[in-house]
Amino acid sequence: MAPIAVGSSIPDGTLAYFDEQDQLQSVSIHSLAAGKKVILFAVPGAFTPTCSMKHVPGFIEKADELKSKGVDEILCISVNDPFVMKAWAKTFPDNKHVKFLADGSASYTKALGLELDLSEKGLGTRSRRFALLVEDLKVKVANIEAGGDFTVSSAEDILKAL
Repeated sequence: MAPIAVGSSIPDGTLAYFDEQDQLQSVSIHSLAAGKKVILFAVPGAFTPTCSMKHVPGFIEKADELKSKGVDEILCISVNDPFVMKAWAKTFPDNKHVKFLADGSASYTKALGLELDLSEKGLGTRSRRFALLVEDLKVKVANIEAGGDFTVSSAEDILKAL
């Protein structure tokens, strides 16, 4: 399947997270994004170096600036289970705006056409690193990395597009 591109509508899919009461929840991407301006960004894996030290912290640090430019939701997706995503989210105590969503079976990542086969490294199917700016379910910006690179999908790159 071809990767999602500018002008495309994002597919719907169900992802999991733990709410403020520590209850496991499932959420439809369309329910989070319909009628809104959202950033959907993904990382190859929770607790991995680039993801934990650069990608996620950039969105946490720039969240207020992104919101001031009309962004309603900042959603971080990873092909990990919701328990891992909950533990990872707790390592960012300053986070107020980034939602950590689990795509445990990579089904949503595959629906976007953005899966990355890291089986040779013992990691199985993961997500390519990317950042999408989506307005009312339509992709306005698609910053998709090659492999595990981190050159075009930062919070700063999305800010330049707003």
